[in-house]
Parts: sequence; C-alpha cells; structure tokens
Amino acid sequence: MAEMPQPGPNAVFTRRHDLDWLRIAAFAILIFYHVGMFFVTWGWHVKSPDANEGPELLMRLVNPWRLALLFFISGVALRFLADKIGSAAMARDRFVRIAPVIVFGMVVLVMPQTWFELRQAGAIGPDFLAFYGDYLRPNVLHGLITPTWNHLWYVVYLLVYSLLLAPFIPGLRALGESGLGRFVGGLWSSRFGPVLLLVLPVLPFIAYRLWLDPVFPTTHALIDDWANHAHRLTILLIGFWAAKSPAFWGGVRRALSLALVYAVFYGLVYAWAVARPGADWEGQEALLWAVRLGRIVYAWAVILTLLGLAQRFLSRDGSARRYLTEAIFPFYILHQTITVAAGYYIAQAGWGVWTQFLVLVSVTLAGCMIGFELIRRVAWLRPVFGLKVGGRQLAYKRNKIPQRQ
Repeated sequence: MAEMPQPGPNAVFTRRHDLDWLRIAAFAILIFYHVGMFFVTWGWHVKSPDANEGPELLMRLVNPWRLALLFFISGVALRFLADKIGSAAMARDRFVRIAPVIVFGMVVLVMPQTWFELRQAGAIGPDFLAFYGDYLRPNVLHGLITPTWNHLWYVVYLLVYSLLLAPFIPGLRALGESGLGRFVGGLWSSRFGPVLLLVLPVLPFIAYRLWLDPVFPTTHALIDDWANHAHRLTILLIGFWAAKSPAFWGGVRRALSLALVYAVFYGLVYAWAVARPGADWEGQEALLWAVRLGRIVYAWAVILTLLGLAQRFLSRDGSARRYLTEAIFPFYILHQTITVAAGYYIAQAGWGVWTQFLVLVSVTLAGCMIGFELIRRVAWLRPVFGLKVGGRQLAYKRNKIPQRQ
C-alpha cells in the first residue's frame, strides 16, 4: 500500500472519518465504563447493593487505554486546528468553547452527583437548596471538595494543556518537521518499524510508572496531579506530532498485526493471572512489576490496533457519523449525572442485578439522547455543552488530516 504523500503548506485536507469514529467509540466506552462503576466493588459516587467483582476484569482491560486514546485524538485535533487558524486563535477558540462547559458543568450539571453521593452515604438531609448553597461556596462537604468537576476533569485538562502549549506550537511543529522528526519517521518506515513503533513510544510512560506514579497518586485535581499530567500530556503530544506524519500512519498500518497479537496475548495472560484460583501476588514483586510494565505496552498496542483497524474499516462517511460526531460530546457531559441520579434510585428498588443494569443503561442512553435533542435546539444551551451557537458543527470540523492515497 502506498505511503501518504507529505502535504505542502497549502495542501487541502479532507476529513479523517476513521478518527471521528474512534472519538465516538472512545466516549461511548467511557459512558459504559461509568455505568459499570455502579456495579463493581471500587469506590464511586453511588453503588448498587449488589456490587461485585464480576465486571472488574473487563474494566481493568479497558482502563489502561480508554482515556489515553481520547488524549491522543485530542492531540491530533490540536495540531490541525492550530495549523489552520494559528496558535493564538487556537487558544482563544479552545477557551471560548471549553470554559463555558466547565463553569456550567461545575455550577449546575455536576452538582447533583455530589448531592446523590452524600444522600446515599447518609451524610446530608433532604434540604436540597441548603445543600446547593453550601456546594457553591468553596468548601469541603463531608470529605468532598466543592464545587467540583468530577468526570469533566478531562475537559479541564484539555483546556489547560491547549493554553499552555499554544505559545510553543511553532516550536513543536518545527521539531516534528526537523531532521530529528524525519529520523523518527524513518524508524517507523524501516524494516523493524512495527517493533520500534510498538516499543519506543511507551518508554516515557514506563519512566513515569517507575518514578512518578509512586510519588504522585492520581487526583484529577489539576494542581497536584503531576504523574497523571505527565501521562496525559505526553500522549497528547504524541498525537500532535503524529497528526501530519505520513510515516507514522503508514507505520500504524504495518504494525497492526503485531499490535493486535500483543494486545490479545497480554489480555489473555492478564485474565488468567488475576482470575486463576488462589491468585496471590504477595511476595511476587518482580512478577507484579512485569505485569505493570507489560500493561503499559498493552495500552499502546490497543491504541495502535484501534488506529489501524479504523483506517482499514471506518474511513466511510454517513448520516450516523455526522449525527454522532456532534452528539457524542454533549452525551459525555450529560451521562454521569444521569447515571448517578438513576443509580441512586435504582439502588433502592430491590431489583436483581441484571434488571438494575438494563434499566441503568436504558435510562442513561435515553437521557443523553433526549438531552442532546433539546440542547441542539436551544441556542443558549449549545455553548455550555460544547456546541457552536447557530446550528453548525464546530466541534472537530477543523480536525483534518490527509486521507490515504
């Protein structure tokens, strides 16, 4: 298959529908992941009375790459938006589009999550207005910092990264197009390109896991989340540099088989290791670290696999893609509040666990669909859910990269 030609400065780019579909899929996985959090034994806002370990293996296999894929695609989007309108205009665009989402989300949309969490814990009474007044004041309510952004931390971090990187984008672009960038591109095109593409990009993440993660646990609180920042900003920068690299996208196609084999192999080995009878990691530190580091390679292998499969099978447009491209971000903003609110009442219904699951999924999806249909029709709601006022899609319409030739 021929490599993609290097575009010139005035090249016209056509939309990459494969990345649109991957973005839709990544957000959809995130929504179902949060539904799953209601049923597992890990801590979350509200919990099913029948929470159990059953779904945890599948969620553990999804967890390493679900958000990394979103940040990678966000890096691609950042590169093409900055190249099209300039880094200063990109920073203004990101602020105008994302800041209202964060403010509205913290003040209005996320607040019910804290309310239902504390209600289920028995920490507060039923006086909603009194709670709301306390919530809006910077405070610590029964161990929870308010106001909070909860699941909107991804949006907060994306805005901060965009603003911080804006002054450096010319330099980052020049670095990618420099001799060093061409050398790295040559590695992906070499005989051992698939192996190098699978291994080399994970090296910084291994370093973070060894030296940063033990010191800086993940908080999603922005100011003290240094290990998480290292992981998320690095994968965003990889997406930024990969966006216009024909060698990278060609390397993804060549590495697809290897990445898929590794991802499946690691998934099976991990499933066996944690699910075997009498599984015990006590005193097996070397084996435990091998699993942890292999998990990092696994996350990147899944991302490469998804990028390669999307190039091969999802490069088609249609009404579903156009609708979901606009809908998925409002779905993401809405979903967790709907899930938490529904979960609070479902937990009291006395239903079996499968009935709880079917009802929670149905309510979450129906709530997101009804909410989006309302949002897209009400002018003042559009900007607080990340949509452009006036009905035209702004989100990701500018995120274009050259199609395969």
